Amino acid sequence: MNMRSTKSTVTFSNPFTLPGHPRDLPAGDYEVLVEEELLQGLSFEAYRRTATYLTVCGRGSHAGRIELRAISDSDLQEALRRDATTSATNNQSEAALSPQEDLK
Repeated sequence: MNMRSTKSTVTFSNPFTLPGHPRDLPAGDYEVLVEEELLQGLSFEAYRRTATYLTVCGRGSHAGRIELRAISDSDLQEALRRDATTSATNNQSEAALSPQEDLK
């Protein structure tokens, strides 16, 4: 069985949660590791995703420890969508009136 792994980075602008994980994770950059296997018997090269992991650095008493947390691609995409929505909402609510508009 031929396998391949790819790494990418995702950025969360706000603290976030993932299903099945007990604590909030801080905003920041996270490495995503995707493992895929080659599908056999096709006339072209195609891969199927077998696992997705989020690299999480430990905090507090676990500082310096790195975990690979198994996640589903759909959970990751949903967390990124919620983060983008939260960021957009925060940007709109932080808009302040200019001093001239405050006096009106």
